[in-house]
Amino acid sequence: MNYHKYHQVDVVNGEGTRCTLFVSGCEHQCKGCYNQSTWRVDSGHLFTHELEDQIIADLKDTRIKRRGLSLSGGDPLHPANVDTILKLVMRVRRECPDKDIWMWTGYKLEDLNPIQTEIVGLIDVLIDGKFEQDLYDANLIWRGSSNQIIHRFTRDHS
Repeated sequence: MNYHKYHQVDVVNGEGTRCTLFVSGCEHQCKGCYNQSTWRVDSGHLFTHELEDQIIADLKDTRIKRRGLSLSGGDPLHPANVDTILKLVMRVRRECPDKDIWMWTGYKLEDLNPIQTEIVGLIDVLIDGKFEQDLYDANLIWRGSSNQIIHRFTRDHS
């Protein structure tokens, strides 16, 4: 998997202070997308075990308390990304159980395949649906167009 950017401290992509990873690869290629540079799966940088370790360390850092991890892109649920994203999400769940995970995808919740569904079963918030330029609304929070839905899942935090 490749990624474009990693923000160790982010207050825009989800509630609270977060770590945010923007992955490469998006087959939706929505008209008006603000992140077109992430569309190609081979763009950006190789996601390494060292970066994964850094994300975990940042989530555990007590000097700057983060509420959780945000995964955006590109599309974290792109077929080229799902294996790595599943491993990352499982590791966050195991090592940082008090942190929440947010994810943005162009896929609709009801159309997910089994591995995408497995990933979504491990996260707290999913914003789904393609960006629709005709439905753009600058007043929306955490989404660009009114067709996109914010799904909040209840998870057992024990």
